[in-house]
Amino acid sequence: MIEKEFIPKSYSNSIESGSFTWSSPSNIALVKYWGKKEHQIPENPSISFTLDNCKTTTTLSFSKKENSDSFSFEVFLDGEKKDDFKPKIETFFKRVEAYLPFLKDYHFKIETSNTFPHSSGIASSASGMSALALCLMSIDKSLGEHISQENFIQKASFLARLGSGSACRSLEGDLVVWGKHNKIDGSSDVFGVKYPYEVHQNFKNYQDTILLVDKGEKQVSSTVGHNLMHGHPFAKERFKQANKNLSDMISILKDGDLDKFIALVESEALTLHAMMMTSMPYFILMKPNTLEIINKIWAYRQSSGSKVCFTLDAGANVHVLYPENEAFQVLEFIKNELVAFCQKGQYINDKIGFGAKLL
Repeated sequence: MIEKEFIPKSYSNSIESGSFTWSSPSNIALVKYWGKKEHQIPENPSISFTLDNCKTTTTLSFSKKENSDSFSFEVFLDGEKKDDFKPKIETFFKRVEAYLPFLKDYHFKIETSNTFPHSSGIASSASGMSALALCLMSIDKSLGEHISQENFIQKASFLARLGSGSACRSLEGDLVVWGKHNKIDGSSDVFGVKYPYEVHQNFKNYQDTILLVDKGEKQVSSTVGHNLMHGHPFAKERFKQANKNLSDMISILKDGDLDKFIALVESEALTLHAMMMTSMPYFILMKPNTLEIINKIWAYRQSSGSKVCFTLDAGANVHVLYPENEAFQVLEFIKNELVAFCQKGQYINDKIGFGAKLL
């Protein structure tokens, strides 16, 4: 499906006011996307686990305006007005206006809350933008846009991508691919798709404990980081590597090979941060305690034979990934040896989830 097909032909209904509430999860990429072209198109494909407990709940209230000259909205996070969020949302509205032509007809009140710290390396933009896109799609459908459930999710993913690239992977579960890949049927650069192939039982109900090493706002945003891939000396090889790793992940997911899964996922995490450290200007988002945790995980795995591993997003926090059948032992290890490296001893127990919900 090309972008023009997401433009509604006409609306048959008129609505004065209303509201919709959606809950949408964050996700954690196993093969990372880092670097993008114009219009939020990824330089390489990625695949992610959809999370369950780390989510954003957004209520979008709307009321008809007298004129349609400009966008009109206000934003609240946990009940507190957040005018500093408005520029990003206005940019998003401008990008999606052609596909949601009602945007200037209404005043919107956006009320949002996260189950995790904002801007700390858990993908709050992914859950937030996907939840907002779903609320807007509910208005689109109520105005009379005739669209199947499949196309509803597809268009919502397309819209979410224009707000935050990884947001297009947060609508469904439990594995989602974003970016065109020649071995994955239906994959696309413009929206995320559910992973279409066989997944071994080893990866069902996979666990993710997120260690909050640093809950503060990142000193370098993901948007800035992505842009630094333009002209990066290792960019082309990195994009090739990501494509190969996604090919390899297909057989890993089918065969249930946890050792190969661990090697690929940890390599991807460290490569992501290597790209940050070798860009110009260079930067480091890991903290000393991030490295302490990684070394503890390696030592524990070697001594116990556990299949626990780590991955990182664009931040200091560590996602500890492990099979469901190791949950008790790994959680004991986390409590006994890793919590000491978390800010205020805080961590979030999560697992692989099934996507967004209308509330």
